Amino acid sequence: MSIINKLFGGGGKGGKGPSPQEAIQKLRETEEMLTKKQEFLEKKIEQELQIAKKNGTKNKRAALQALKRKKRYEKQLAQIDGTLSTIEFQREALENANTNTEVLKNLGYAAKAMKSAHENMDIDKVDDLMQDITEQQELAQEISDAISKPVGFGEEFDEDELLAELDELEQEELDKNLLEIGGSENVPLPNVPSTSLPSRPAKKEEDEDDMEDLQRWAMEAM
Repeated sequence: MSIINKLFGGGGKGGKGPSPQEAIQKLRETEEMLTKKQEFLEKKIEQELQIAKKNGTKNKRAALQALKRKKRYEKQLAQIDGTLSTIEFQREALENANTNTEVLKNLGYAAKAMKSAHENMDIDKVDDLMQDITEQQELAQEISDAISKPVGFGEEFDEDELLAELDELEQEELDKNLLEIGGSENVPLPNVPSTSLPSRPAKKEEDEDDMEDLQRWAMEAM
């Protein structure tokens, strides 16, 4: 019987192998056992070290024996560390395998459910149904367009003719505005006054009057 079979409790060749959950549980139990053994060895190593220090100068033989036991404990501790690493790796691999198994199982359930849902579906019927839906949507759109179209009581107008008439009206309004502007430029200006302004006396006549006044003043003074 192999070590794996001993760990997992497997029987002979005809025995049924353990389930992933059982194997994972066994590995966890082994990890706990080795961890406790590890803690025990660490305490023993510390004790032997203290004995060696205590008898280092008093009893060398006892100190050497303590160091030898310490070395054996350290060797066992190293072996347990390696074993724990191997068990941890194996446990993680089994956990991943168990997860993958559950995922595949659920995917299988989903596939069966989808198959059951599609069991009563005929692709030809689906195509016919979708075609009917499309035709009904088109018909509904045509009805909506017909309802929303303005009703002219049978009268139809040519949009080009209406635009041409609008252009004519705009041109008439523009011509009218230009005529009004041109008429304002021909407004008659006020007439020039016919009477002439009074003429200003010549400068020479003013000088002569001044001389006459001066002479008259000189005669009176004599």
